[in-house]
Amino acid sequence: MQQIIVFLIRNKTGLVFILLFSVAFALTLKSHSYQNSRFVSSTNLVTGSVLELSADIQTYFDLKTQNEILVEENKKLRHQIFNFKPEIDTTLVEFQFEMDSLYEVKKSKVISNNYDAIDNYILIEGGSKDSIFEDSGVISSLGIVGIIDKVGANYSRVISILNTNASINAKLKKTNHFGTLTWNGKDPNITNLIDVPRSAPVKLGDTITTGGRSLVFPDNVNIGVIENFELDENVGYYKIDVKLFNDMTNLGKVYVIRNTRKPEVLELINDNSE
Repeated sequence: MQQIIVFLIRNKTGLVFILLFSVAFALTLKSHSYQNSRFVSSTNLVTGSVLELSADIQTYFDLKTQNEILVEENKKLRHQIFNFKPEIDTTLVEFQFEMDSLYEVKKSKVISNNYDAIDNYILIEGGSKDSIFEDSGVISSLGIVGIIDKVGANYSRVISILNTNASINAKLKKTNHFGTLTWNGKDPNITNLIDVPRSAPVKLGDTITTGGRSLVFPDNVNIGVIENFELDENVGYYKIDVKLFNDMTNLGKVYVIRNTRKPEVLELINDNSE
């Protein structure tokens, strides 16, 4: 207490000045509407700027959560798209039945990604513990990524479409002319569609999608657009350069697609009994 009294005595002049200045400032604001409005406006401006900055910071840190929500919603939408079936006209049938889902979709993310070798592989999150199986397709929001060839307990390896051993059924979206998607080991942005017959009306800029004739990818999953093509007169087939929708050098969130009826189909194909 004694120290406080000593402090007040030593600084009485300054304290009196601050007190009188505060009273005068308050009286000025009260008696002059212009100064008062300017002061209030300035205070509101500062407060608004602080609140806006705070909201921006909160939004930034919330981006990861929002992104996870969008990925989950995207997974559900893709599941619905891949398993969409036209409504059945019940007037034409004597019974109704419920179709099970043909394709199962799981979300994942890329852990490591090779794209500068001849035969490239990708490592993704999720393995046998997550009910992920070999020969499942992997796509991103833009297009196909590859096919799972090995599954561990927690991770899976994907044969990238940038792999000379990859061979995927694909087609011209407009005309349904089929071919085989391969990679020549050169440009990570370009793949090749081969074995497209000369009867196909090939045009620059046309979209290439999955063909749906394999047991891996559903029909009409995006791949890319035609950037260049040439006809081999000797064999009568086109060789088409396809510019990928995906940036294969920058992959993040992906989706694993499994054909739930594939085991049944393979069992019938391999059944040699009479």
